[in-house]
Amino acid sequence: MKYLLLLFVSLMVVTSQSLFAQEQITDEELKKYVVAMDSINDMKASLLEEIGEMVKANEGLTNARYNELSKIMNDEAKLAAAKATPEEIAFMKQVAAKKSEGTAEITQTFQALAKEYVGAASFNKIKKALTTDTELKSKYQSMLDELEKSEVN
Repeated sequence: MKYLLLLFVSLMVVTSQSLFAQEQITDEELKKYVVAMDSINDMKASLLEEIGEMVKANEGLTNARYNELSKIMNDEAKLAAAKATPEEIAFMKQVAAKKSEGTAEITQTFQALAKEYVGAASFNKIKKALTTDTELKSKYQSMLDELEKSEVN
């Protein structure tokens, strides 16, 4: 019986070690993940900047009015109550189209980077591990900070 128990414990140790080895994340995998996420973050920031510039360039619409209309854009009754002009509505639709176009481009790039650059299995493994592994999360953040710092220089 002792030998059976020893065999079982040994088998459990070997199994857990092989599972651990399968979940190991290499520095190269993490670096690719960091580069991919940094690229996506840059694309998001760029889109927000473009939309901000569109709003600034529109002399007939203040930021406050834009914010007011953006909250009610899909409600005809509220737009009428807010006395939205046809020009304001047309502009809001133009901004929405830009947002939609940019979001689609970001999504397409994100998927391509995840599948082709990082690798789908690695991407999912890292994404999952980042939710629970504080050491990995810290390493990820350090690598991301270093990459962002090098982009500024």
